[in-house]
Amino acid sequence: MNGPHDMGGMHGMGSIPMEPDEPVFHSAWEAKVFAMSFATFCNFFPVDETRHACERMPPGAYLSSSYYERWLYALELLITEHNLVTPEEIEQRMAELAQGE
Repeated sequence: MNGPHDMGGMHGMGSIPMEPDEPVFHSAWEAKVFAMSFATFCNFFPVDETRHACERMPPGAYLSSSYYERWLYALELLITEHNLVTPEEIEQRMAELAQGE
């Protein structure tokens, strides 16, 4: 395996920044993604399928995304692939949220 998610032993990626007293979540949306992910991953998707969904994120997006952005990508991918929601339903809800609904 050799992809952006498999960085063990890669050189030139720089040091990992360490935040003193780092919070579990940096913003409220991360906590929501964590809760939604656990609710669905534990009930619908095995750990390996979830990991594979994260690994299917395009390499540039993967490297520039935060931890919970990767979880959100996997969640959206899996719930659409398993026909729990449609991509259009996700887009519609995002538009509603952007307008403050």
